[in-house]
Amino acid sequence: MKHPLAALAAAVALSAGLFLNAADAPASNTLTASEKAAGWKLLFDGKSLGGWHNFKKEGVRKGWQVKDGTLVCVDPHDAGDIVTPEDFTWFELQLEYNISEGGNSGIMYHVTVDGGSAWATGPEVQLEDNAKAKDPQKCGWLYALYQPPIDPKTGKTLDATKPAGEWNHIKVLISPEKCEHVVNGVKYFDYVLGSDDFKARVAKSKFAQMPKFAKTGHGAIALQGDHGQVSFRNIKIRPIEAKK
Repeated sequence: MKHPLAALAAAVALSAGLFLNAADAPASNTLTASEKAAGWKLLFDGKSLGGWHNFKKEGVRKGWQVKDGTLVCVDPHDAGDIVTPEDFTWFELQLEYNISEGGNSGIMYHVTVDGGSAWATGPEVQLEDNAKAKDPQKCGWLYALYQPPIDPKTGKTLDATKPAGEWNHIKVLISPEKCEHVVNGVKYFDYVLGSDDFKARVAKSKFAQMPKFAKTGHGAIALQGDHGQVSFRNIKIRPIEAKK
């Protein structure tokens, strides 16, 4: 029988939105009734690699595994980039990631098979351990194209990430009117795909040599197996209809 004080403590914790153990917390990789009604769908069920395959390949390489309800790149040397079989045009994507010390990964969108690699067509939302990863492109940036402003509190580029080994939340909105990157609830920047500003930035980047980069306006979502280990959970997407 649970001690009365323990029961009281549990009631207080629950009423405050706290969880005493994993059993008390909401289940990962599930959608609420309101999310389902709003059109959200899961891209990872927490149990299998179904719904993903390696870029231009069938199946998923051994470097990707499902562990404790998370999609994990355990061995980047035998992982590669994995993509959804379904294409998306305009959408809101949300997920949580946990990256190892010095790790580097990414989320790409509008990925097609027209390039030799996923990032040859799909813009990449960089993921990394900002403290120790070697790539100068930091987490949440649109790789080589957009980065957040200077944070007046620190005098450095805005960084809302948590340290390696902790879970971070990413939200990416891709719409005709505006695209946004949000890290742990902090908006980094916005941009418009295909705008003069976007094209000018592409022209000054390595992507200028990739004729299909960001050209199709639709494609798969990709997760990158690059350097170090990275785990994903609660990967969900909500398609958006373009305004007429």
